[in-house]
Amino acid sequence: MRLRVVLPLMAALACGTERAMVASADSASTMAYLEQQQARFSAASRPALMAVPINEAAVTETRELPPVTPPDVTSNMVIRTATASVEVDSLEPAIAEVKDLARQLGGYVANSGIEAGRNRLRQAALEVKVPAARFDDVLTGLQPIGKLETANVSAQDVGEEFVDVTARMENSRRLERRLIDLLATRTGKLKDVLEVEQSLARVREEIERYEGRMRYLRAHTAMSTVTITVHEPLPVVGTAGKSVMGEAVTQAWRNFVVLMAFAVQSLGVILPLGVLAIAGWMLTRRVRLARQRAA
Repeated sequence: MRLRVVLPLMAALACGTERAMVASADSASTMAYLEQQQARFSAASRPALMAVPINEAAVTETRELPPVTPPDVTSNMVIRTATASVEVDSLEPAIAEVKDLARQLGGYVANSGIEAGRNRLRQAALEVKVPAARFDDVLTGLQPIGKLETANVSAQDVGEEFVDVTARMENSRRLERRLIDLLATRTGKLKDVLEVEQSLARVREEIERYEGRMRYLRAHTAMSTVTITVHEPLPVVGTAGKSVMGEAVTQAWRNFVVLMAFAVQSLGVILPLGVLAIAGWMLTRRVRLARQRAA
């Protein structure tokens, strides 16, 4: 009786133990499979990460970018020009005073011209170059010379252009250095060497053009231009360069000539009418005399 009870219990325990072993085996195999897949994924992703190249040239180019020009350099890159008209009593002393004013302000007279002659208003045009810092002093200094009639001031900001030209020149200089290094280490065909030399010549030409533009901008921002026109006052009566009495005599003679010409032209009408009038008068007189005799 006891054996009948013990044997089924032992069989059930054996079955439970076998199922637990199978379950544990399945869990172990599953963990092993997951670890194997994770190892494969890590092994596959590691070469991909290592295979990403580093663009050293890009890093180098970023480091070689030209520095940004400080604001205090480009803030003064303004080309200032002005035109002024001054009325003076005498032309020659006024020209001398304008030249003295330019020298006192540290400038000079670049161009000048005088207009005078018969039937012309005597005036002179002077192009004055002065330092940009003394630009306002020029217009102030013109007031003692004469009557300042007009004054027009204009300004052109070239700071952006200056920065752009500077950056272009730096890039061209870097390209020039690379071409020089390439030409020094070039051992290929003569055709390839000539192509590099031609490229180098073009780059140097661009550099010279950029340098010329920068010199132009620096020069015109450092020195301002003022065009001054000085002229004598207009005559009260008559025209500039002419005598009033002379014009009066000339006009009187012209009026006399016109009157004589009108008189001569009128003879073509007056003479025929005069002849007819005389003939009618004589005929009327004869008729009257004949009637008196008949009576």
